[in-house]
Amino acid sequence: MENASSSFLEAVSKAMKPIRAALGATIVDSMLLTSAERLQYEGYLRREETNAIVVEVAASGTSIKEIVRRTGRSRKLVRLIVRGERTDVFRVRQGSLDRHLPFLDAQWEAGCRNKPELWRRLRALGFGGSTRVVSEWATRRRRSERMTTAQLRRPPSALTIARLMTLKRDLLAKTETLTVAAIEAGAPALAEARTLIDRFQSIIRRMAEADLDPWLQDAGSSLIASFARSIGKDLAAVRAAVTEPWSNGQTEGHVNRLKLVKR
Repeated sequence: MENASSSFLEAVSKAMKPIRAALGATIVDSMLLTSAERLQYEGYLRREETNAIVVEVAASGTSIKEIVRRTGRSRKLVRLIVRGERTDVFRVRQGSLDRHLPFLDAQWEAGCRNKPELWRRLRALGFGGSTRVVSEWATRRRRSERMTTAQLRRPPSALTIARLMTLKRDLLAKTETLTVAAIEAGAPALAEARTLIDRFQSIIRRMAEADLDPWLQDAGSSLIASFARSIGKDLAAVRAAVTEPWSNGQTEGHVNRLKLVKR
């Protein structure tokens, strides 16, 4: 289940170019960026030059080893470019607020718009971040509600898009729903990948082992084909996980307890 979610995030990263085209953001207006984002964008433009060179050489059938020798780039970097996994404009980072976003969204929709109060409520749940983090989130949220369709020109990060596309539609704000609809229309392969991930997780939850083979066949030619291949290589274990009543959850619980005692 964890790997399925990671594979969808990788699929989103690969599809960033059609996503930007769908949102009308193939050219980023640098005047709308913050100073930090402008530095990231300038770095992105430099990366795109390298990407174009590597892609052009790879299109002629040149091996990765030969591309590494010609360009002087690392093998890992060349492999990422060839696979289309180095196209996101803004770097994806796990934020301290990420796991609290559903709570914040619920509080916002319930009418709590006061930044210090939002921070105090988060602190009561164990949040250790500063008021500045919550204040910046509230400012972005307030701005997003004033945005129109024409203003949806700067695409979110791959991590944000993956989260929006996997949330239920009734949990999304109006502007987020418009963003997801535009992405699905402009990148149908990504919408297909999202559906396949939903199907896989449903198979695990329902223990529907009979649906596994049709899923493997459908996923084999999609953006999550590499994940499907990894499932196929470990198919016996996956079938057992779906059909057998056993779990290693108790073992993991004891390991976690022992580590806690040790600390």
